[in-house]
Amino acid sequence: MIDTIIFDAEGIVIDTEAIWDKGQEIFLQRRGFVYDRERIKPLLTGRTLAEGVEVMRQAYQFAGDTETLAQERADIVQDLFIHETSFISGFLEFYESVRNRYKTCIATSMDQDLLKQVDQRLSLSTLFENKIYTLDKVGYRSKPNPDIFLYAAQQLQSSPENCVVIEDAPHGIDAAKSAGMWCIAITTTYDPGKLEKADFVVSAYTEIDLDAVKKHASIKSDKN
Repeated sequence: MIDTIIFDAEGIVIDTEAIWDKGQEIFLQRRGFVYDRERIKPLLTGRTLAEGVEVMRQAYQFAGDTETLAQERADIVQDLFIHETSFISGFLEFYESVRNRYKTCIATSMDQDLLKQVDQRLSLSTLFENKIYTLDKVGYRSKPNPDIFLYAAQQLQSSPENCVVIEDAPHGIDAAKSAGMWCIAITTTYDPGKLEKADFVVSAYTEIDLDAVKKHASIKSDKN
């Protein structure tokens, strides 16, 4: 029985992908490189700032201390987050329709300092009643590891098979499926071809059919 909805943050609750793209462009331009979004973006999503630095260092072959470079990335995007972050289109309406019928939370790989900036702007903690779980709770084991989703389910006292994760990225989908959860992917960040491992792929919140997910889950449960 589906009783829990776990939301990723970026690209699902908050619209930050354009901000990150702009931040990556600035960060790489400072080193004389052009940001190849098609190639690099899938490798960055779900990663910490430091992990993202290592991804770009390997791809572009530049020098520097990882911690210092990660802080530079954070500084670049922090001002953008403060002034430009907004909710994903359709999220608030969808959330209002489910918040009293399902257990809900956010489980995210997002940097905590940036998350604080977004929280101040959009009051996420109030909206989710402080049920926002970050990688520090699981030893910074980022997606595609399932740890953050399993931790969220544990905090909500939910069984993984009763959870639906709403994601926008391949690493997040892999994490949800590894956790034994159902996954709905929204094409806010990637085209459908990169999200095919999800149980359902939609282009907007208005297309999400939780009854279809429940039916699918029930059929699978009966077969087992």
